[in-house]
Amino acid sequence: MNIFNHHKIPLLVETDILVIGAGSAGCIAALAAASDKKYSVTLMERYGFPGGTSTQMLDTFYGFFTPGTSPKKIVGGLPDDVVNELYKTNDIFLRPNTYGAGTGVNYNPERLKWVWDKLITHAGINYILHTSLVDVVNEEKEKKTCICWNKSGFYKINAKRVIDASGDADFCYLSGYEFELAGEKEPAQSMTTTFRMCNVDLEKFERAGGNKMMKEKMVSAFNSKTYLLPRKEGSAHEMNAPKCISTVAVKVTDLHALNIAELTNAEIEGRKQSFIYEDFFRHEVPGYEDSKIIGLSHQIGVRETRRVYGEHRLTKEECLSGNIPATSILLCGAPIEDHRKGKDGQDETYWEYIPGAGVYGVPYGTIVPRHSNMTWVVGRCFSATHDAHASCRSMAQTMSMGQAAGLAALQSLDKDCGAKDIDVTVLREELTKLGQQLEVPSSVADTSRNGWKNNFQ
Repeated sequence: MNIFNHHKIPLLVETDILVIGAGSAGCIAALAAASDKKYSVTLMERYGFPGGTSTQMLDTFYGFFTPGTSPKKIVGGLPDDVVNELYKTNDIFLRPNTYGAGTGVNYNPERLKWVWDKLITHAGINYILHTSLVDVVNEEKEKKTCICWNKSGFYKINAKRVIDASGDADFCYLSGYEFELAGEKEPAQSMTTTFRMCNVDLEKFERAGGNKMMKEKMVSAFNSKTYLLPRKEGSAHEMNAPKCISTVAVKVTDLHALNIAELTNAEIEGRKQSFIYEDFFRHEVPGYEDSKIIGLSHQIGVRETRRVYGEHRLTKEECLSGNIPATSILLCGAPIEDHRKGKDGQDETYWEYIPGAGVYGVPYGTIVPRHSNMTWVVGRCFSATHDAHASCRSMAQTMSMGQAAGLAALQSLDKDCGAKDIDVTVLREELTKLGQQLEVPSSVADTSRNGWKNNFQ
């Protein structure tokens, strides 16, 4: 776009590898890129804390395990290090397959902020918070100039390699890479404001019928319009903190997260729905009589906006084939979980599970923007169709994308080659050495409470 005279803007840093966005994908990408200490790595984040969705909205990592009664652990490496740090302070527990997405790793999101901080600073990464990307200048072949803004003013960052982990593909957009805007073909997935409630009597809740009872009451309230709930179903699950629950229940549709007026309205609507749910829980669900909302997500949760066109584009057919191609950099077993607006106007969730072994491989080309020489894209803006994205957007998978991108950037610098020209066989070997799973394990994972440590070491 280049709306600035960048020659007059002071240089903030010159770096070999720049990661834009310190969400879970970006944090892991930076950690992987800093793993051999050979090249300088800079991680830039627009908020005052790391983690993105992992700390702003959610409290559960999905995607480490396949769904079903015989779960298998299919993600490893640096994501394991994150969970092990949480394990050390008793800040995780495993949630069973209650909502269909598989065993979840529930964590304390406030502790996770500090875990990300610790891992990033100990790795020697140049860590810049409260800093937003505003423009990109295409310099010579081997350099990008990123214009950013923070409380100190406008600055530029020069980088030889860039990993876009911004969620909205901001760097790719400003650089002119092609993308599909969610909603252009299929309706974009809905947005969600998550909220947390304290003082829930979970024992009373379970005695009254637990989740089955709660779902029946949601359906009744929706149909009778006693409470103006946006949907007939939604999750409310136990948190790491005693007597507290976290929800994924609010649903905001027909608004676009890249339009500031519509995003503003979405934020307001999300808060409105949250307190409608508070009334519903307190008056209709046993165990919630004395509960209160104690926190809303830092911002409304956005599932999809821009999806970059990559050297490879993951499709629904590939997901449902259950194939693991030779260029795979990670595995995914998550079902297609599409939060969409139903025919009758209500917003429900469409599920479609992976057949056979329940696992497929994600090719390297999905994280390389088409015609890119020095850029990778990771997280929810990676290259996938709407349906495939609805499967492969779990945080364990996006962390795995970051892990692969960080190592690919190192190889690109070592071999002086473009992002699309690296040796994927060598990359897969490096990922395997790090602990990433690239083949379906034969044994069933131990998801008992005594198995947490073994699962994540």
